[in-house]
Amino acid sequence: LRTEFKRLGFEFERESLCTVELSKKLIPGQNSYSLGKLVRALGIPLSDRHRANGDAQATVKLFKMLLAKDTGKEILKSSVRNAPKNQMDTKLIRLLEEVPSITGVYYLHDADGEIIYIGKSRNIKKRVNQHFTSENRKSREIQKEVASVSYEATGNELNALLKENEEIKRNKPKYNKALTRTIFSYALYQSTDADGYVHLKIGKADGRKKNVTTFTNLQQAKAMLESIVEEYNLCQRLTGLHSGSGSCFNHSIRECKGACVGEESAEEYNARVLEVLEKYSYENKNMLVIDRGRDVDEKSALLVEEGKFKGIGYFNLNHQLNNVDIIRSIITPMESDRDAQHIIQNYLRKNNRVKIIKLDTVE
Repeated sequence: LRTEFKRLGFEFERESLCTVELSKKLIPGQNSYSLGKLVRALGIPLSDRHRANGDAQATVKLFKMLLAKDTGKEILKSSVRNAPKNQMDTKLIRLLEEVPSITGVYYLHDADGEIIYIGKSRNIKKRVNQHFTSENRKSREIQKEVASVSYEATGNELNALLKENEEIKRNKPKYNKALTRTIFSYALYQSTDADGYVHLKIGKADGRKKNVTTFTNLQQAKAMLESIVEEYNLCQRLTGLHSGSGSCFNHSIRECKGACVGEESAEEYNARVLEVLEKYSYENKNMLVIDRGRDVDEKSALLVEEGKFKGIGYFNLNHQLNNVDIIRSIITPMESDRDAQHIIQNYLRKNNRVKIIKLDTVE
């Protein structure tokens, strides 16, 4: 079914209901809401436990009971609310037919050709369709004014994010929120104490300070730092995750090697911190980020030189990138601002499949 939808240029989607949440609401007071215990308590027969057919039949019977108990018809009302209410007019249908299901950046234009909105998506047809069927005030205004849609394929989400960031700032479309502030609010900083230990600390993003990497919010920053501490056996106190003096909690369970109490030398500890800095910071680095291209026989190349984002280019799979001058020739220059740096770092943290080539190895 998914394949057939994809052949027609659509992504197959279906709404789902959580029988656990519905059961808690409509049948309160049960000892357990796991399928097996719940159906047994309700007298619903369950055969072939943990087999697809048995569980499915029991779930159907449970759902029928929930529908019967739902005297307020909240389940049906929810389904109606989630269904598209806005039937697209002929103009919007025609415009949508011209948009492909590709990863890229799209531009919505008014009758004078002015760009009124810029967006990006891994499936621009799906995203434009959401604009054309949504009932919120901004979408309704866009539906009235849009006269044409243009787009640019990027091949992958990283390029789309960078292109969108630059295009919105350059064109300032009326329906895009003005980027008056940066898209990240926290950063990871490094410092060295009097004993020579390198500390890593989370702090508010400050453009005047050098950072290791940046984060969208504090929750993301803490989760990332906790992951780093666990992976590299770093000290919780030297990373700001443990307050007070003395040893950190991880030292008591032998996951910290004792930098907090002088049991591990600064030299040994800092060696692991440097591994973190090498992995997550690209200050002064020269590298290429290789990702999917716009076609099956193409790859994209993102160039960073001296820690600065230079731009993006595309090359054929048969073409060998073995010369820095050749690499520079295929790159389309782009703005290297703090938002672009954050986008790149954030994407690389989440996507291990991309290939990174150090330019020191390419002559």
